[in-house]
Amino acid sequence: MFSWQIVEHGKPLQRVLQDAPKPVGTEVLVRVTRAGVCHSDLHFVDGLWPLPGPAVLGHEAAGIVEKAGKNVTYVKPGDKVIACLSVFCGFCDQCMSGHPYRCSNTAATRRAKGDTPRLSMKGKRIRQLADIASYAEKMLLHENAVVKIGDEIALDRAAIIGCGVTTGLGAVLN
Repeated sequence: MFSWQIVEHGKPLQRVLQDAPKPVGTEVLVRVTRAGVCHSDLHFVDGLWPLPGPAVLGHEAAGIVEKAGKNVTYVKPGDKVIACLSVFCGFCDQCMSGHPYRCSNTAATRRAKGDTPRLSMKGKRIRQLADIASYAEKMLLHENAVVKIGDEIALDRAAIIGCGVTTGLGAVLN
């Protein structure tokens, strides 16, 4: 599987072959069909916001679920989804009080320390920006990091909902 990675700040992203990710538990493997380029990603490329490499950027994306871990209940292979920045555990105080966007237990949505990393190259961990990493052919995400969308919604337009639309709309409304 290929991804576009930061190898050195201030240099163009490099197309790199990485290990094929496999979903476990509550993870889903999503084939990226469209990815937005947010200005935040450019800050990481330029080194204005440090992110040690290797790292796969991107946090605005739409795609198709290819595989699901055995504990996934929300989506199934073939579902159209968008990636969501505000991944949530579903059981902390913030989630239970109706504020999943303020989740205080994001560690519950990640693999445990010592487990095989979600993204890797020759077994070495690759960082996922915002636990998403949409500048790859496929994203390996917790099921609470995706939002299912209807078949009538075009994926090229849906890709920017996860950040660009919500950020812009939030700025206007708030």
